[in-house]
Amino acid sequence: MSARLIDGTAIAQALQARLREQLRVRWTASGVVPGLTVVLVGENPASKIYVRRKIKACAEVGIHSELIELPDSISEARVLGEIERLNADPKVHGILVQLPLPKQISVAKVQHAIRPEKDVDGFHPQNIGALVTGEPALQPCTPLGCLKLLDEERVPIEGRRAVVVGRSNIVGKPMALMLLQRSATVTICHSKTPDLGAVTREADILVAAVGIARLIKAPMIKPGAAVIDVGMNRLSDGTLSGDVDFAAAREVAGAITPVPGGVGPMTIAMLLHNTVLAAARLHGIATQ
Repeated sequence: MSARLIDGTAIAQALQARLREQLRVRWTASGVVPGLTVVLVGENPASKIYVRRKIKACAEVGIHSELIELPDSISEARVLGEIERLNADPKVHGILVQLPLPKQISVAKVQHAIRPEKDVDGFHPQNIGALVTGEPALQPCTPLGCLKLLDEERVPIEGRRAVVVGRSNIVGKPMALMLLQRSATVTICHSKTPDLGAVTREADILVAAVGIARLIKAPMIKPGAAVIDVGMNRLSDGTLSGDVDFAAAREVAGAITPVPGGVGPMTIAMLLHNTVLAAARLHGIATQ
């Protein structure tokens, strides 16, 4: 029996519709329009596609967005100066610097430069620290989207065994912390974990975020498990594949996300969520 498909596109659209209605009904009287500024450095084609999607999504829900495009040759000091200007602008509630950045610019310095309360990517060390201690903060969009998928699909988290395959600062580590906060028993693995399948077979919730195409095979999945595939890998024939061998895994799992159409749309939905949350906190507006 095939697993239930977790349709990230449909869930993201529903969440964005709710957000649009919230802004229309509850924010009009405040006179505040949540504002997101995206900084794009260079001519990376994939980055341009991602940025267009983010700008389009903002317009659809009623968030004001601005795109600042900077040349590939720009100095680190000028990028940091641009961030400082945006930090001081009261109409800018969220700042997102699209990655990757040119080699002369330190990603860490850029992430540290954004004010934590405007860090809608959730990458500032202060926000990550708050995630560790369980304090309220803006959280990284992709793991937050994964958690929202589980919630929308009514997948129980409390008391369940969760395995996260991947240890990146963007997905793996914050994902593990979020699941731990929800009282799951969490194990973090990675590409060098010996006998990886022995660990993943114990998971009621399996999150694959290691960046290796089809690493997770069907025999590595516990029957009935919820499988969240964060991977997005370009194969030699030009097609996309996740970190999970989807066709085979679907015959074992209880619920599974596709690639594309699973986690990807949720990342953008959570970016919008974080932008509205940042605006609400900065202006003292109650959120649902």
